[in-house]
Amino acid sequence: MAIFTGSGVAIVTPFKDRKVDFESLGKLIDWQIEQGTDAIVICGTSGEASTLTDEEQIETVTYTVKRVDKRVPVIAGGGSNDTHHGINLNIGLEQAGADALLHVTPYYNKCTQKGLVMHYTAIADRVNIPIIIYSVASRTGVNINPSTVAELARHPNIVGIKEASGNISQVAEIARLVPEDFSIYSGNDDMIVPLLSLGGKGVISVVANIAPKDTHEMVMKYLSGDVMGACRLQLDMKPLIDAMFVEVNPIPVKAALYLMGRIELEYRLPLCPPEASSLEKIKQEMKAYGLL
Repeated sequence: MAIFTGSGVAIVTPFKDRKVDFESLGKLIDWQIEQGTDAIVICGTSGEASTLTDEEQIETVTYTVKRVDKRVPVIAGGGSNDTHHGINLNIGLEQAGADALLHVTPYYNKCTQKGLVMHYTAIADRVNIPIIIYSVASRTGVNINPSTVAELARHPNIVGIKEASGNISQVAEIARLVPEDFSIYSGNDDMIVPLLSLGGKGVISVVANIAPKDTHEMVMKYLSGDVMGACRLQLDMKPLIDAMFVEVNPIPVKAALYLMGRIELEYRLPLCPPEASSLEKIKQEMKAYGLL
């Protein structure tokens, strides 16, 4: 069974005075669920997990689980480039109540495809909740090859992939090789409909932070047979999606949420507020889409 079908928001982590702003996070979670979001993905890339301490990460997941209160699945980012550290962190995230885990490939030290199998298997052997692996070579320098995905899919705890290679041929090859019950989620907001056409279950989305209802509707329209309706939403949203990546994620989307009055404009270094020209582009596309 898929952990979720539809739109999972890769939710930001709001900060205030250099600490996690739980009040704003709670309001974001409630708004997302009210707007139809199908899963909350907490402490991922968009959640600036790489600058959270393990204690902050577990506390944030614990808070999210309690706030969500089983209304939708909570998927906790648990990626690490140190397998031993990843095992210990993910045991903590499971104990915090997460329904599933999202695992980006090891970054900086990188590894071979054999190393990926060993890394993911070592973690999956130590937890009792499902894992979605996450392939985003543009950020980590490591691609998960389709044959490696197929090998990992044989593990009972590895149930899906967030595919953000931007290579639709690679997605097609993964879909060809994995079992039918293995879930493929788009990690690229501008490729949701193409990935759904290959049997994808949905998206783990950045743009859903600011346009949750339409992101959910795009997936549901496609899956219910309204392919043209889904295509129209994908194309109408394309300029807004592009604006959310005018600088490295999550700089633009946090600025957008700030412009909507939902969070403070605060990041953790090395991330910083966007350049004035980028902020103007974000404002322009948000106004064009009707968000401002």
